[in-house]
Amino acid sequence: MADHSEAPVTPVEAFEPPYYVAVFTTVRTQDQSGYSETAARMEDLVKDVPGFLGMDHAQTPGGLGITVGYFRDAEALTEWRADPEHRAAQKRGQAQWYETYTLHVAKVERSSGFTRAQRPTAD
Repeated sequence: MADHSEAPVTPVEAFEPPYYVAVFTTVRTQDQSGYSETAARMEDLVKDVPGFLGMDHAQTPGGLGITVGYFRDAEALTEWRADPEHRAAQKRGQAQWYETYTLHVAKVERSSGFTRAQRPTAD
């Protein structure tokens, strides 16, 4: 979605289950006109959904893209799915931006995380 090259690279934190994830995996077409702007708008828009917890993105050099959205409950995910701007972006994606995609929705029953402790630096 949006380019966050200047932001620190960290995954979305582990949350207390249960919660939901939507895993959107794509291969894009050559025609990406308007994609970046729409992706940035969708990223801003989903943040306004009550129950939205965060989003992770990854892109392989071979062109496989993965976006994982985290939602507190099924109602939040349903609200996002039904958003009119999001629906319009989905239609444009099918018509123009995606060669293929899959969407997997799952209820998370276990979640954990790890962060390496910062070591003091020598002066």
